[in-house]
Amino acid sequence: MVDYSKYQFLKVEIDANGVATVTMNDPDKLNAVGPENHKELEYIWVDLAQDESIKAIIFTGAGRAFSAGGDIKKMAARAGTEYGLKYALRVPQNTLRIFEHMLLTPQPVIAAVNGDAIGLGMTMALFCDMSIVADDARLGDTHVKVGLVAGDGGAVVWPLLVGPQRAKEFLMRGKLLRGAEAAGMGLVNYSFPKEDVLAEAHKIATEIAGNPIWAVRWSKAAVNKQLKAQLNQILELSIAYESLTMLTQDYKEATNAFAEKRKPEFQGF
Repeated sequence: MVDYSKYQFLKVEIDANGVATVTMNDPDKLNAVGPENHKELEYIWVDLAQDESIKAIIFTGAGRAFSAGGDIKKMAARAGTEYGLKYALRVPQNTLRIFEHMLLTPQPVIAAVNGDAIGLGMTMALFCDMSIVADDARLGDTHVKVGLVAGDGGAVVWPLLVGPQRAKEFLMRGKLLRGAEAAGMGLVNYSFPKEDVLAEAHKIATEIAGNPIWAVRWSKAAVNKQLKAQLNQILELSIAYESLTMLTQDYKEATNAFAEKRKPEFQGF
């Protein structure tokens, strides 16, 4: 048995059908991701992968959001500091680890997007094998709004799902859309009323858990070859660009403006 008690940000529950529900559990902060819980998102997939009691996984968030993505207040605090520089240097390896481990998890992973999924939160949902979203949830990758390149996987997965032109529109505008719109354009699998999202995800997970285990796992592995190739081709460059933008004045201004609840004044070059 795998001991999940070491995780503070993530809660793991496994039912009698072998369906694990993994919940990001910091609802007061909208399940935002900072350095202390980033590590949990890197390594939870390794533990899940070796847990033979699990046949399917649901990935969701506690409270009214799936995940607000990066913790902007903590970004503002480290912008322009020596710690911020050290953090930027570690971002590429740490971020790559999340998605490599997600893709290597043999069990199917279904995102139950119960509320808003922004930035890294949205990217993690899209890297799951299927995504069930609340029809009124706000979804999008808003890295550009805080002076950052959409480098933590957005540049990898959005073009695969909606094509390069649509992907660039969403990533360069930081544009949000509702869950029902996302389902209509094929960005996610299904949208349902918020109160039904987890139950619908559980229905699908239970169905898959009842299918022949190796047929399911190897079907996932075969399809994921394309996504792994895209990850290997794109992510190291895109996340390096994101790390560089962490050193810009625009990033510092954007994060400070967010923390101070004012409109940013970008300087450009």
